[in-house]
Amino acid sequence: MNLSVLRRKLTRPHFRANIEEPVGTMKVFCGRANPTTGSLEWLEEDEHYDYHQEIARSSYADMLHDKDRNIKYYQGIRAAVSRVKDRGQKALVLDIGTGTGLLSMMAVTAGADFCYAIEVFKPMADAAVKIVEKNGFSDKIKVINKHSTEVTVGPDGDLPCRANILVTELFDTELIGEGALPSYEHAHRHLVQEHCEAVPHKATVYAQLVESRRMWSWNKLFPVRVQTSLGEQVIVPPSELERCPGAPSVYDIQLNQVSPADFTVLSDVLPMFSVDFSKQVSSSAACHSRQFVPLASGQAQVVLSWWDIEMDPEGKIRCTMAPFWAQTDPQELQWRDHWMQCVYFLPQEEPVVQGSPRCLAAHHDDYCVWYSLQRTSADENAKVYQVRPVCDCQAHLLWNRPRFGEINDQDRTDQYAQALRTVLMPDTICLCVSDGSLLSVLAHHLGAEQVFTVESSVASYKLMKRIFKANHLEDKISIIKKRPELLTSADLEGKKVSLLLGEPFFTTSLLPWHNLYFWYVRTSVDQYLGPGAVVMPQAASLHAMVVEFRDLWRIRSPCGDCEGFDVHIMDDMIKHSLDFRESREAEPHPLWEYPCRSLSEPQEILTFDFQQPVPQQPVRAEGSMELRRPGKSHGAVLWMEYHLTPDSTVSTGLMNPLEDKGYCSWNPHCKQAVYFFSTTLDPRVPLDGPQSVSYAVEFHPLTGDITMEFRLADTLN
Repeated sequence: MNLSVLRRKLTRPHFRANIEEPVGTMKVFCGRANPTTGSLEWLEEDEHYDYHQEIARSSYADMLHDKDRNIKYYQGIRAAVSRVKDRGQKALVLDIGTGTGLLSMMAVTAGADFCYAIEVFKPMADAAVKIVEKNGFSDKIKVINKHSTEVTVGPDGDLPCRANILVTELFDTELIGEGALPSYEHAHRHLVQEHCEAVPHKATVYAQLVESRRMWSWNKLFPVRVQTSLGEQVIVPPSELERCPGAPSVYDIQLNQVSPADFTVLSDVLPMFSVDFSKQVSSSAACHSRQFVPLASGQAQVVLSWWDIEMDPEGKIRCTMAPFWAQTDPQELQWRDHWMQCVYFLPQEEPVVQGSPRCLAAHHDDYCVWYSLQRTSADENAKVYQVRPVCDCQAHLLWNRPRFGEINDQDRTDQYAQALRTVLMPDTICLCVSDGSLLSVLAHHLGAEQVFTVESSVASYKLMKRIFKANHLEDKISIIKKRPELLTSADLEGKKVSLLLGEPFFTTSLLPWHNLYFWYVRTSVDQYLGPGAVVMPQAASLHAMVVEFRDLWRIRSPCGDCEGFDVHIMDDMIKHSLDFRESREAEPHPLWEYPCRSLSEPQEILTFDFQQPVPQQPVRAEGSMELRRPGKSHGAVLWMEYHLTPDSTVSTGLMNPLEDKGYCSWNPHCKQAVYFFSTTLDPRVPLDGPQSVSYAVEFHPLTGDITMEFRLADTLN
């Protein structure tokens, strides 16, 4: 699967595990790098561990809750079956990527004579068989557990003959990132009749060119300013980073949560290219150029993109992913997380002049899309970007999009600089431990006598060398290329560290507390800390709050009945996987994209004292959070706060005091942890006595894990 779709979830999972669990369950050993302790671990896991993880994290529930998608597919399938029947033919349906079998059941209900439902993921195929049987369609639907390219046609094949209706849902946020083009190409050549009916009938990709300092800050390093005793110092990006075309992957986000004030529209919405699914589809690389007249003058930096699908040849049944400002009727905006919108970054920003025509080119191969700006449709630059751009500066390999934004956040830099001023002395020997951090440069500019920085990866080592060279600091800051646990006195030139410094940020971290790796590093280098050494941040704390999500709850909510079909088996399957040990833990989400309201006050749960080594014994906290506002308690949000000094704290979660109604503002550079409750308490109607959520949270020093349990008040007894 294309790396561009591996962001927060996989919408069509492919794992090796079986759904059928034998009586004697086999155990397997899985190796993993522990993101908190930094150690390599071999864990004994149930052989179905991968399967449970993937089902628990899948978006099947989100898709089943997408009523707009379901209705449009149902309408399109009915119309396609009717057209085939009107020609006096039997309606034979091929459903590729059937998932729960929903679209096949729709087809049979619409009058199809038979459906062949293809599903490569065995656990899902097994569930589809049960769902089809439960709904009474086993005599009309055959579930085939194969990749569509392995399906055979003929007297002894999976299909006795070619189908005349092709139904698929092979799309991701980028449209083609799940391999839709090669799958369609193969199906037309080998599995369906010429001039077959296809649902959807056509897809169109749209693009809009914008200037946006906020979004461009997700892609390039801006000059970073530091006020020092010698005046303002500017940390400049290396020329390699400025020239780099960037990462080849799309940034898929909930674009409706980006304020229109954060970008300037430079073009109309442009239809870039279409794919007619009822005809032979090609997966070959292609370039589609569209001329446009800029609506305003500015710097062309970012392409916002989305797609729509037309379920019928007339284009009357249309399902769109357009953000609210591009919708004809924003009131009917459908929330969905399995299909969002795309942010693409041009290889370089270019000026455009209002009224002076330019061309925007959309390039794609069989899995990816990228964009370039041209003078004319015949511009030679088009040939340059026919090959997908690849990062050659290391920064896009080391920093993800939120990390770029975090480093470019001048307010955040100022806060770290102010904290550093309070602890730095003229004779300070500073050791910086974070991945690709500019704190070492800040420490140098603010007066540290000597600065060491540890870079454990090749990418971070090369990038920091380039940054130091661009700022003439090659001889001022020493880079140590090794894992920090392996530091020796010789690496530090025999000197004792007087300031151990971290943001902390590590590229292996997924959940907020994974950056506690800094604490383990602090423990391992304890012997190199001088008397009275300062550790910054000096401490951290874990915070939690009960929330009501506006929409995110849908990804975990049981569906039950979907357009008249019983899918309880799918609900049970997901619940079983969620109950499977580690899947019950919190999961990371960038909550600035997912509005929510606080139902309780934020509460400090655990504290971690970085002035001391990691303790030997677990640290446990129990308590309760009172629900102070009415609403549906969907889950608890957890985040870390880092206490740089007694007077300076950096939050990775809640950014501002809560409003009266509880609306939350989240750190846009970090993912917060969400623990979804298995049941939902809805105290909209006054209940007897205070309502609360109890918690038990425990930090395990040996593994670095934080285990947790939250229980709603009405489930305590």
